[in-house]
Amino acid sequence: MAMFEGLSEKLQATFKRLRGKGRLTEADVNEAMREVRVALLEADVNFKVVKDLISRIKERAIGQEVLESLTPGQQVVKIVHEEMISLMGGSESKIQISSKPPTVIMLVGLQGAGKTTHGAKLANLMKKQGKRPLLVACDIYRPAAIKQLEVLGEQIKVPVFSLGQISPVKIAGDSLEHARKNGNDVLIIDTAGRLHINEELMDELSNIREKVQPNEILLVVDAMTGQDAVNVAEAFHNQLGLDGVILSKLDGDTRGGAALSVKAVTGCPIKFAGMGEKIDALEVFHPDRMASRILGMGDVLTLIEKAQQNFDEKKAREMEEKIRKQELTLEDFLDQIKQLRSMGPLSSILEMIPGMGKQLKDVQIDENEFNRAEAIIYSMTPEERRKPLIIKDSRKKRIAKGSGTTIQDVGKLLKQYEQTKKMMKQLSGLPGMGGPGSKGGSKKGKKGKKGGQGKKSFLKLPFPF
Repeated sequence: MAMFEGLSEKLQATFKRLRGKGRLTEADVNEAMREVRVALLEADVNFKVVKDLISRIKERAIGQEVLESLTPGQQVVKIVHEEMISLMGGSESKIQISSKPPTVIMLVGLQGAGKTTHGAKLANLMKKQGKRPLLVACDIYRPAAIKQLEVLGEQIKVPVFSLGQISPVKIAGDSLEHARKNGNDVLIIDTAGRLHINEELMDELSNIREKVQPNEILLVVDAMTGQDAVNVAEAFHNQLGLDGVILSKLDGDTRGGAALSVKAVTGCPIKFAGMGEKIDALEVFHPDRMASRILGMGDVLTLIEKAQQNFDEKKAREMEEKIRKQELTLEDFLDQIKQLRSMGPLSSILEMIPGMGKQLKDVQIDENEFNRAEAIIYSMTPEERRKPLIIKDSRKKRIAKGSGTTIQDVGKLLKQYEQTKKMMKQLSGLPGMGGPGSKGGSKKGKKGKKGGQGKKSFLKLPFPF
């Protein structure tokens, strides 16, 4: 399921009707706002937040500059987009880095919200930014919580500070001294949770806060609990004074109420969003990008960032050279599939492309196609991967048996490969790709023009087809 699926569909349908009108009346705007209000309430957005948001949008949308505009429908969408960005905080809210290391980040939340996992995700993100994080195991109550943090720490090569089943306040205090001695510039404290908020929990968290004086207190809350997540955030904020929120499981929330309500209700910005189970599935929360996703405008900036994080520049240059020489092999095809998969589920990637969300509504994307493709190529000999033309019926039969697929599956993959080669051959003739009309090309284009100015290649995204 797509993130904010129900809300996105309803809003996009409403705005499509608005854009279809050459002129808008106040009655048109009122009708659209009624539909937007219903869509937001069904998405479990806080009632007061909805009321205030609709009031602000309507006040701007019935102004003369909109109703008398040549494109009034687009103007209304622009206003809704701007107001949603403002509702979620306006701009990215960054971690406050201490001028005197270490920066202390205290994670709090109810049991089951994902504090331990997101502590490791945050440490992984900080490590990628050149920091030296230390994870601290202060959850001494939940069975295997300490072990879970140690396993995750080992997975991302980040040290974990633990003193076993002693006072969490002492563990936190000692970890601060340990970090200073060992050069850890970020301290991430995984605290205990409860099934519900109680005085005992809050007292312990308050004592830890007093002991370590954290730079950031971040609440980890499950986005799928909707309005309950906002209530939890409000309660924690009143007791501890939160600096921000990490929304977990945002990729699985088809309503989006928590994301749209947290900032307005508590005043605490959403700083990060958990977008999957993998250790690197934690994104910095950008209100502008999230508003664009909700309104079906895509999220090209996040897509580019994901591509840059996951593609290998050396391999990209080698691939570009192979495309120029039309030497693409099945080994290259496999390499591109791996790079694409490392960016996350294909459905979520395609949704970031403007206009694709609606087109994908009724399309079932089978991630197992990638598994089959990989299995088939791995079942080939090195020679077959480099020279697919030698793969005839008897070889197809052997490859299918070795990969647990059918002869038809093998044939389908080979056909996809040939189609990709043809597409790459066409691209090799474009400016910047080394063919006729590009810099370095020895031949002139069809019209006798000289080679281009060597534009930078646009084939940097790791898409195989």
